[in-house]
Amino acid sequence: MVQPQKDDISIEASSLPPVPIQEISEDRALTETVLFPTPKLFLKITKPEVRQSLRALTYESVFAGVLYSIIGGALLSNFLLELGAGPVEIGLLAAIPQMANLLQPLGAYLVNRSTSFRWYFMCIFISSRLLWLILLPAIWLVTSSRITGYQVVQLTLTILLVANIIEAFGRAPWLGWSAVLVPQLLRGRYFGFRNSILGLTNLVGIPLLGLVVSAWPGGTLQGYGTVLVVGIMLGLISVGCQFWMTDINPQLLKVKVADSDTSHPQPQGIDFSFLKDANFLKFVLYLSIWCFAVNVSAPFFNLYLLDNLEIDISVVTIYHGLGTGANMLMLLLWGKLADRIGNRPLLLLVGVLVAVTPLLWLLVGSDRISFWIWLPLLHILAGATWAAIDLCTNNLMMGIAPLGHQSGYFAIAAAIAGITGAMGITVGGFLTTLPGVAGLLGLFVLSGLLRMVALVPLVFVQEQRSIPLGQLIRFLFPMKQSTDLIEVE
Repeated sequence: MVQPQKDDISIEASSLPPVPIQEISEDRALTETVLFPTPKLFLKITKPEVRQSLRALTYESVFAGVLYSIIGGALLSNFLLELGAGPVEIGLLAAIPQMANLLQPLGAYLVNRSTSFRWYFMCIFISSRLLWLILLPAIWLVTSSRITGYQVVQLTLTILLVANIIEAFGRAPWLGWSAVLVPQLLRGRYFGFRNSILGLTNLVGIPLLGLVVSAWPGGTLQGYGTVLVVGIMLGLISVGCQFWMTDINPQLLKVKVADSDTSHPQPQGIDFSFLKDANFLKFVLYLSIWCFAVNVSAPFFNLYLLDNLEIDISVVTIYHGLGTGANMLMLLLWGKLADRIGNRPLLLLVGVLVAVTPLLWLLVGSDRISFWIWLPLLHILAGATWAAIDLCTNNLMMGIAPLGHQSGYFAIAAAIAGITGAMGITVGGFLTTLPGVAGLLGLFVLSGLLRMVALVPLVFVQEQRSIPLGQLIRFLFPMKQSTDLIEVE
């Protein structure tokens, strides 16, 4: 990137009548999702609590987003390069977060042993973010020539590894807590709005942070240390925002809403019930092929621009800015559309465009038309379409994971995505060295074809609130005005 539980009052979803999409309102959505019953008690979340939780969740995401932009991405890469890091270290910088996802199932197991989402995340996020304070004295030592730059590179990668291992225990449970707090009927609009705010923050914040680093009087290393202090402070403030989010006891979510039979207790170890969930396995098959297909080519588009086309880095940054802007603007539209037609139909529709995008790079050259028109349009198209992919993938995963098992389901999906994504990067890097693969352009073609293949399992994934595929074209391109209401599957 990314919704689960959803039965109203102890009634199974399959027994509910179809709901006309046009009649769904925000007030009704908040009303219908505030009760999560268990055999002996009800978990009640009032409408004011839901609204307060959503505001706090948005603020938390913005403050944390600033920190993650500092301890990852271009700013951290530039910091390591200034210290003398080479391709191996930069490769580890990209690989460590993906490989840490393998520990997410353990996090799902641990949160199911706790009694509070809030305090579970306090322990995880406070420790992982304070860990970056260790880097500050190292920056002072290297600027005073008391230690070498390579030693600081090794220390930075070690901190990155440990921090990602700690946070891996919280990534899947965090989606589980969010899935409870965000009403099902508002997820598309809410996450679209929140992700748009995050996009705006990155669009404005990252260039400003980069300017501070480059213009700092003591040099770029000290400049990075300064913005790192600011990022850690904002990261701790984001943890404080959790006090305004309604706390949930994970123990109350262990029993399925529609299951009143308590004769079969929940397993106390790691839950493998997902192996019996055919619908979830279809989704995981789609996700694994998709992550492999995307990562086969994803790391090499910038390489193609900078090396093959010899475009200046400042121009490449402008291209990425156009994509970020398109992503931010389209998130609101995709969110509303996902609430109306469902996440799966939108993933299929937009997924075709995302699959075709790598093939369009075959038309790019070194001419002025490509420089001024074609490349900007490709980045705008990528930003606009990936906004739907990121949003709907998370929402669909929340929608098919049963209440009480969200954390485990999310962890398994993330772990598999991390494995296949890393495999895709490895295979893509290997194929670029083979003379018969036609270089990077051949890799783009392979990625596009694999993306189309990945969409096949998605056709068979079931989502409760999505419209049938046969109605999708008629919904998007109505032949005539009709007052008929579209019914949900």
